[in-house]
Amino acid sequence: MATVRRAKKHTTFTWEGFDNKGKKTSGEAEGSSIAYIKAILRRQGVRPTKVRKKPKPLLAFKKKVKTADITFMSRQLATLLSAGIPVVQALSAIGRGHENVAMQEMMGVIRNEVESGTSLSQSLGKYPLHFDRLYLSLVEAGEQSGKLDDLLGKVAIYLEKIEAIKSKIKSALFYPSAIVVVAILVVALLMLFVIPQFESLFKGFGADLPTLTQMIVNLSRWFQDWWWLFFGVLIGSVIFVSATYKRSEKMQYTTDRLLLHMPVFGPVVRKATIARFARTLATMFGAGVPLVDSLGSVANATGNRVYQNAILDIKSEVSTGRSLEATMTQTKLFPNMVLQMISTGEESGELETMLNKIADFYEREVDDAVAALSSLIEPFMIAFLGVVVGTIVVAMYLPIFKMAAVF
Repeated sequence: MATVRRAKKHTTFTWEGFDNKGKKTSGEAEGSSIAYIKAILRRQGVRPTKVRKKPKPLLAFKKKVKTADITFMSRQLATLLSAGIPVVQALSAIGRGHENVAMQEMMGVIRNEVESGTSLSQSLGKYPLHFDRLYLSLVEAGEQSGKLDDLLGKVAIYLEKIEAIKSKIKSALFYPSAIVVVAILVVALLMLFVIPQFESLFKGFGADLPTLTQMIVNLSRWFQDWWWLFFGVLIGSVIFVSATYKRSEKMQYTTDRLLLHMPVFGPVVRKATIARFARTLATMFGAGVPLVDSLGSVANATGNRVYQNAILDIKSEVSTGRSLEATMTQTKLFPNMVLQMISTGEESGELETMLNKIADFYEREVDDAVAALSSLIEPFMIAFLGVVVGTIVVAMYLPIFKMAAVF
């Protein structure tokens, strides 16, 4: 049985030495060892004096690889491959030209893997946090069909559109979250520093305080004694819920289901999920990936457990020979317009075209919904903050108004 030797991992070295004319020179080179670098330099007519590994910059530990980096890399790789540049050289050029050191290192490892004979899809698969199953399936389909540059271009477009939807949802949720945080901080400051000053003033009145004022004063006293407990429970609850959500599939399903039925945010989340479903399935199906295999990747890309479970059920039904439209109807999660367009696509053989039209339509719907949501939430949240702070202010001035009325 033949043994397969693994290619040695290349490392970047810095070197110093003298050329044929005795002039001092220096530079960088890649190789498996210091001895290998010295041998290469001697062949080039350089007498090396120092060869050592290039130190890793501290930035490599500070900056993470983001989705935007992967999208830009996909776009660059597609452009370079379409220009006739080999994969190894393209990966090397992308790695050298990237500002993110972590991205440079990752591209260097992938380049070495491809150079040693590993396929690009398998090399990318060693970084599952950055290249999911869908990405790898599209790259593998491109390698098998010989249209890797076209598929990488589609991947880049897909990632751009999906990220656009995510950013719109995040922007819709950010504003109310920020207002709530500001409200908590403002109330905390009033309870700790402002109300105690009023309380010392009220003690000289020698009269009973109004009910609302007394309630606020009592709350302030409690908060001064137990503020650490309040913030501890609040922060601990957020951490606990977040950690439990990541680990518990049941909680993820319940939370995602509640999110879909929320009166304001629910329709936006549903439209965004359908847009991602249609865009992902269109990209996979257009790349030549079989429908059943495509649905497996699409389920993970929806970002919602309710739709993910439903799409896995659709996959099981489609694998038995049932039509996509019929199985989607059973889930009761897709609007009639989507079902009709899917049915038309299946009958006409233009399923990819119909899926792209569905995605375009719902992406526009998400844009409009987020714009309307922002205009609706802004005055509501301002009014909420005004009521909270205004109630405390009025409560503090009620005794003063009462004393003024007496005199």
